[in-house]
Amino acid sequence: MKQEVEEQQDFVKEVTKMSDDFDRWYTDVVRKAELADWSGVRGMMVVRPYGWAMWEAIMRAFDDMIKESGHENWAFPLLIPREYLMKEAEHIEG
Repeated sequence: MKQEVEEQQDFVKEVTKMSDDFDRWYTDVVRKAELADWSGVRGMMVVRPYGWAMWEAIMRAFDDMIKESGHENWAFPLLIPREYLMKEAEHIEG
C-alpha cells in the first residue's frame, strides 16, 4: 500500500517541454505513457506491457531488415564487469 502511494506521488503530473530538457522530456513521456518504470537497480528500468509491445514491433521490423541484408543478429551483455573495463584501460595505456 505504501509503495503504491509513493508510486502515485512519483507519477509524472506534467511533461517537461522537449526544448527545455530533452532527457527529462523523454523520461516523462515514457513514464506517463506507462511504457517503462524505474526498477530497484539504479539507472535501470522495467519495460511495461505497452513498451514491450512496441519493442517487439521494432524488433520484428528490424529483424527483417537485418536478414534481408544477409547479416545475422548478435546480442551483447548489457552490463560489463568492471574487471573487463580495467583490462582495456591497461591495454589502452600501453
